[in-house]
Amino acid sequence: MTLAIVLAAGAPAASLPTTTPGAGLPTTTPAASLPGTTGGSLADRLAAQLRRAGAAEVRFAADLDELAALADAATGPVLVTGADLVAHTAVLRHLATSPVGPTVALVLTDPPDAGWVAVREERGQVVDAGPAERLAGEATGIFGGALRVGADDLPVLAAAARAVAAGTAPTVAGPAVDRLFAGLAGLGTLTFAHRVRLLVAHRVTDAAGLAAAAAAVAAVDEDRAELKLSVKERDDFFTTFFVSTWSPYVTKAAARIGLGPTAVTMISVAFAAAAAVLFGVGGRPALVAGAVLLYLGFVLDCVDGQLARYTRHFSAWGGWLDTMADRAKEYLVYAGLGYGATQAGFRYGWALAIAAMTLQTVRHMTDTWYGVLHDEAARRPRPAAGATGGIGGKLDAASTRVQADTGSVSYWLKRTVVFPIGERWALIAVTVALFGPLVSLIAVLTWGVLAFAYTGALRTLRARWMWVPVLDTVDATLHRDDGPLARRLPVLRPMGPLTLAVVAALGSAALLVAALLAVDGGDPGWLRWVLPVALLVLLVGGLGAGAAHNGPLDWLVPAALRAAEYLFAIGVGVVGGVPAWLVFGYVFVLTLHHYDLTARLEKRQAAPPLHPARLGWEGRSALLALAAIVGIAGIGMATLGTYLLVVFVGSVVLAWVVLPARAARATAGLVGAGGRSPG
Repeated sequence: MTLAIVLAAGAPAASLPTTTPGAGLPTTTPAASLPGTTGGSLADRLAAQLRRAGAAEVRFAADLDELAALADAATGPVLVTGADLVAHTAVLRHLATSPVGPTVALVLTDPPDAGWVAVREERGQVVDAGPAERLAGEATGIFGGALRVGADDLPVLAAAARAVAAGTAPTVAGPAVDRLFAGLAGLGTLTFAHRVRLLVAHRVTDAAGLAAAAAAVAAVDEDRAELKLSVKERDDFFTTFFVSTWSPYVTKAAARIGLGPTAVTMISVAFAAAAAVLFGVGGRPALVAGAVLLYLGFVLDCVDGQLARYTRHFSAWGGWLDTMADRAKEYLVYAGLGYGATQAGFRYGWALAIAAMTLQTVRHMTDTWYGVLHDEAARRPRPAAGATGGIGGKLDAASTRVQADTGSVSYWLKRTVVFPIGERWALIAVTVALFGPLVSLIAVLTWGVLAFAYTGALRTLRARWMWVPVLDTVDATLHRDDGPLARRLPVLRPMGPLTLAVVAALGSAALLVAALLAVDGGDPGWLRWVLPVALLVLLVGGLGAGAAHNGPLDWLVPAALRAAEYLFAIGVGVVGGVPAWLVFGYVFVLTLHHYDLTARLEKRQAAPPLHPARLGWEGRSALLALAAIVGIAGIGMATLGTYLLVVFVGSVVLAWVVLPARAARATAGLVGAGGRSPG
């Protein structure tokens, strides 16, 4: 955060009165002129807090036109506050560093007063803002008088300020910061809500309110509250009761010795890798030790996020690394279990590990896109008349009621049945320690399939009711992972992209089943000549590449294409007699590539560097099929997998090292030539 603006009605801070603290003031005294608790005005107190919260520069704006001019000149995120906010400094720091989105507004539960804007939020997004009378019965809070505006939204902020100042925009009759926020919301700016927990933040209108708010602030230990806030407000059952009860102590210790979130993430990866090795070694002592390391690795997996929230060290790199490390750790554990089960004499140990990884990746793809669907639906509220219509609407209402009933049996059942990561790691640790790798893999697959069926059925019904075409809001070609061949195929619009993707997945599944049956029969070699047909069926999925992805279930297309490619690769491996561990490694590399795409989707980032060099799902599949037909399936899979891994690593280095360094040098060059630093 480089610039903070205090929107103080009246004169700049230098001419604001500095009444003796505690002196009585009439209720009509402007908030900006209210005395602070340690001398100076409340506006001056806010300015000092903003500097402690990380602002390099604090400016006072006497009116909205002056604020618009400051916004025009700014080149980085801007923190805007009114002059009537009494809060812990940590509240402002959390708002300034919030990772949820570029533009974030403080939302409080105080009753509406003095024309304060009421807000309605869904899934953490402000979907409506206006007078309390208009939002009666729908408001979920009030605007807290402070917001952070992302750099890309600064032109909209300036436009809203000028429109409100000129009276050309619908607005409210309240403080200037409220009128500004209502104008910004009216222009459709995507704004996320920042709620205050454990800490204190209140807006005040008179000396009595100021005294009460200051007393409430003083009554809370700010550091202790921040440590508690590092734990997610809502987490899964195992994490809540078996990790978060003591992980904050680890977080505090890590902060004291100077460990950063990235270092904790890497230690967590090391623990999981060691657990995987022990699972592969086998023997009761090794399995029990591996289970303990797996649990401790999961604790550290929680600690890295808690440490980031506690120290407010957020970065795009850290978020990306956390996503990738979570999946890499889990799949390394599957590899250890698969190897251990095979070494224990079970023929299909690696096959179970491959199945678990494939299932979990496809599940994650549906989870990601369903989350995007819900977020987009929140920005497009349905008419009230259809809010409870049909089974989808009833399921949505029932889910909302259960989620609101925090701590109830139904609440925990709903959070547990979907088989989240905490429950997966707990199940693996317990079953491998008690029974061994084979039982652990079977347990993970069984619960995973049931959870997939449960969530898939309910989400399909709810998605049909919401009818939000999320793939039309992003680069569908990128997130389908289409290559040059798919882009050149004709478009078969009548069937729709989802139907075509499902046909491709079913064709790959049929190939795999036929290959497995042929292996049991002793001679799968003849299937090499079936591969061209299977490839043609797979390429049917590419016929929807150029079609509009605006159906109610088209959010499932990426997951269906992932399933199609993975099943085809596994089928080729079986047909070509490729060692199971090599098939696992190849699919693992594919998952890294696809999780890279989903991590970028969450941040609405562009395609990763070298993305065209990854050839697309259809290009990779065609090369594998060709290698199997000519009798070098193992060599082809190893070569292609190595190539894709090198491209992935190169893409990571470019995205997070080379390109940022070039941008920094370019910025330094501009500053040296007399340009403005973007801060």
